[in-house]
Amino acid sequence: MKQGRRLVIVESPAKAETIGRFLGDEYYVDSSYGHVRDLPRSADERPDSLRGKSWADLAVDVEQDFEPVYIVPAEKQQHVDRLKKALRQADKLLLATDEDREGESISWHLLELLRPNVPVERIVFHEVTPEAISEALESPREVDRNLVAAQESRRILDRLFGYSLSPVLWRKVQAGLSAGRVQSVAVRLLVQRERERAAFHRAQYWDLDASVEAAEGRCAATLRRLGDARIPTGRDFDSTTGALQSDGVRVLSEAECRGLIPALRTQAWTVSRVEASPATKRPAAPFTTSTLQQEANRKLGYGASRTMQIAQRLYEGIDMGAEREGLITYMRTDSVTLSERAMAEAQTVLRERFGAEFATGSRRYTTKTRNAQEAHEAIRPTQLQRAPSSLRSALPRDALRLYELIWQRTLASQMPDAKLERTVIEITAPLDEGPAVFEARGRRILFPGYLRAYVEGSDEPGAESDDSEQPLPALQVGESVRPLTLDAKRHETQPPARYTEASLVKKLEEEGLGRPSTYAAIIGTIQDRGYVFRLGNALAPTFLAYAVTQLLERHFGDLVEPRFTAQMEDTLDAIARGETDTVTHLRRFYHGDDGEPGLVPRIDAEIPTIAFPLLPVGDDPESGQPIVVRIGRFGPYLQRGSGEDAATASLPPELPPAELTLDKAAEMLAAKLEGPRVLGHDPETGLEVLLQTGRYGPYVQLGPIPPAAKKGKGAKGKSQEQPRRAAVPSGTEIDTVTIEDALIWLSLPRTLGVHPDSGDDVIAASGRYGPYVQSGKESRSLGDEDDVYSIGLERAVEVLAQPKSASFRRRASKVLRDLGRHPESAAPLRVLDGPYGPYVSDGKINAKIPPGLDPASLTVEQAVELIAERAAAPPRPRRGSTGKRAAAKRGGARTGRARKTKAKTKSA
Repeated sequence: MKQGRRLVIVESPAKAETIGRFLGDEYYVDSSYGHVRDLPRSADERPDSLRGKSWADLAVDVEQDFEPVYIVPAEKQQHVDRLKKALRQADKLLLATDEDREGESISWHLLELLRPNVPVERIVFHEVTPEAISEALESPREVDRNLVAAQESRRILDRLFGYSLSPVLWRKVQAGLSAGRVQSVAVRLLVQRERERAAFHRAQYWDLDASVEAAEGRCAATLRRLGDARIPTGRDFDSTTGALQSDGVRVLSEAECRGLIPALRTQAWTVSRVEASPATKRPAAPFTTSTLQQEANRKLGYGASRTMQIAQRLYEGIDMGAEREGLITYMRTDSVTLSERAMAEAQTVLRERFGAEFATGSRRYTTKTRNAQEAHEAIRPTQLQRAPSSLRSALPRDALRLYELIWQRTLASQMPDAKLERTVIEITAPLDEGPAVFEARGRRILFPGYLRAYVEGSDEPGAESDDSEQPLPALQVGESVRPLTLDAKRHETQPPARYTEASLVKKLEEEGLGRPSTYAAIIGTIQDRGYVFRLGNALAPTFLAYAVTQLLERHFGDLVEPRFTAQMEDTLDAIARGETDTVTHLRRFYHGDDGEPGLVPRIDAEIPTIAFPLLPVGDDPESGQPIVVRIGRFGPYLQRGSGEDAATASLPPELPPAELTLDKAAEMLAAKLEGPRVLGHDPETGLEVLLQTGRYGPYVQLGPIPPAAKKGKGAKGKSQEQPRRAAVPSGTEIDTVTIEDALIWLSLPRTLGVHPDSGDDVIAASGRYGPYVQSGKESRSLGDEDDVYSIGLERAVEVLAQPKSASFRRRASKVLRDLGRHPESAAPLRVLDGPYGPYVSDGKINAKIPPGLDPASLTVEQAVELIAERAAAPPRPRRGSTGKRAAAKRGGARTGRARKTKAKTKSA
């Protein structure tokens, strides 16, 4: 850095590079790489000054005004040193971190660390464009200490909550668990929904669907009334009992429905009512952080974390020819307002693309969130003239899709209302027991308005969409129609849907829990901690989540109530406004005040009364003994009875609690007591071939487990080898497994003979990437032309003689470039060419390089972003087989040496 330049500090290196292009030579732009200080994460990071302190674990002086002790993490020290060196040559410091509370806090921490002796200015901008940067430079301000205090209070509050309650969970449930101020409430919401599903009683009902024909066309109609009684819908049944809860409703059986059909075919059908009513649909407001996360999940299938990572890349900018520029405004915001410039530009684009009737004037929206404290504008494109089609060659597909969503939503928000006409037609057929009234519903779009550009998604399964017409023929009252078809239709009420990421984010925002900018981290944490797993797009709680929630509800119920957590958010907002102080709030929460016990006194009082959580399933139908779910060292398991006579059975780790019925639990316990099923004997060893079920599903085993192996050690203290095992291929019915199937699955690894050149054994086996042959350190994957169960020595030697690049299934990756070190983990970053194309790796995570990026010019920042995106993405599904023959051909399950570690875990 040249002497006398102005130092500008932003949070990310990508943004620093973009802004550096906008500013002249008198500025030097550098990055803090996010936070530069934090509370110690472990005992190794604690400074010596904390030794002997009763609050050393917290790193917050709870005895003296809750003063936090901050440290510079080891991976951040290099960035701090670099910034200090740059500051020594600067004549002014410009803090340009993000404009939310977290960004304000980072600026304050930089001031505390750098101790500048030059003038300091705080500048903020909500888009990375030359115009926004210039405007920010012309209107600097000081660091807002109220926003810093609010963010610091949140950090301390979360530390006190988590570090105080988590040890309770370690002692009473399982080691390594965590509690969180918002995290635990989010888990409870998922558990409550799962409880509703478990308590749900399905109800069945029948109605008739008809296709009718008139002079003007055909339409579909459904039976709504029979005589004086209304035909029910799902809302007419009690969700917890399945009983009918509405008066004047008649539930038809299948036989009754089918019995009506012959009589209805012989009657004259007449239109008895036609009602058309106008309707108006208003466009949704521009995106905020939470609504963007919700809509990206509904329409694109992106999780909250992935959405925010892509939005960050769009905000920081991409290469657009010789210039790099941000594509969207700041993506952490509660606001739905647009700038005057953006609204004017939207009208221009609408007039050009859709016509004057779609550009009728700007629309302004009011932010519903009280004290919206993030950025001051909604998420929008920095230039609405930049259509998604112009970015196809510049953006990877996931980023292009998200940009298109933001572009469409922004334009739609400035378009006129859609004008609709909804029509209801009733058609009556006379019967002896009273008239049968069928109903047809239609919709006609009179003026599409904003629907021409965008239709908002819905969390409700089967919710109707207004992006297309559902026309009805023009019918008149008294007109005769003819039934073409009549079909009896069975319906069954459905339990409430599990939360998706979109609906959970929506619920958290409605309850005032946390902040939209934290939702992605919350959802990621509860999955990482084992409280939640994915079922398709839904989030299902685990039995561990049930146990933790039960404990917290019984002993700290108010702490996991949404109202309590929302009140905390209100207090933090008051701190941000300067209406209250941090110390008073923290003292009341931690120590108690005005007769209300604080967190620490409550924990001390409750600890002696807390028992290990037991989740009741019901009483066993045969023995009458209670069956419960317990949380053990290796996961959840069933237990019936107690003491030496107790029966236990492991539960699959991804079994939704609502699907564990009493009958299923009894069957699992009975199967465990019956022990393994003997399929036959191995003709070579004479050992029994057993079929049994473990924690991860059914498997076959050659011989029983030696007694010494059950204890984990042999007679001389050495590890005792487990018997050979092989998983039953996915999709195979347990009752159909034969001894022949089992012997095929157990035959791997096979020793084919000795390699004629090296003298090493040649084996055929199946591993993580499918079937392969190996001799010494050389291995080659097998293609579909070779069967791992029948390949001979001669063919295996031929395959091993092929170059690795010619191996059909997999080849060794070739290092193309060394990028240096990861800025946070310091792990080496490399660009490699693998069997499925180029990818980047930090040694732990591999991320494919999209077609839009050139591996030869990939930067460190792009590599870091790709790895972060892959880390946040859901696990890729493993390839499985659909039948015995296919499983045998592809090598079936992993067996032999490759499965010994797994086998030990199952045995334990």
